[in-house]
Amino acid sequence: MKKMENQIYQLHAQLCEAFISPKRLEILNLLQDKELSVKELVKLTDMRQSNISQHLSILREKGIVKTRREGTTIYYSLSNPKIIKAFNILREILKENINEKNKITFNI
Repeated sequence: MKKMENQIYQLHAQLCEAFISPKRLEILNLLQDKELSVKELVKLTDMRQSNISQHLSILREKGIVKTRREGTTIYYSLSNPKIIKAFNILREILKENINEKNKITFNI
């Protein structure tokens, strides 16, 4: 049992490495409801195609996104929608923290 726990901690840490970049988080947020191609992601962000491709490569390597080919276009989507649920919980916590800090700052 302890070995499996250690393995899960290791996998968790490796997965979180993929979330270090705010740009990757932005890409995942855009993919939460639909699949998108690199060209579509370029239009929706301020990133260059090469940067988006690099980020998607890392996310795919970690198993966070999956691909589907249609002709010459590759579409990306989340491999598991639970990732967005986890992100949304974290975002709620961060917003609460910001609001709490703002209350403290303005009450001084």
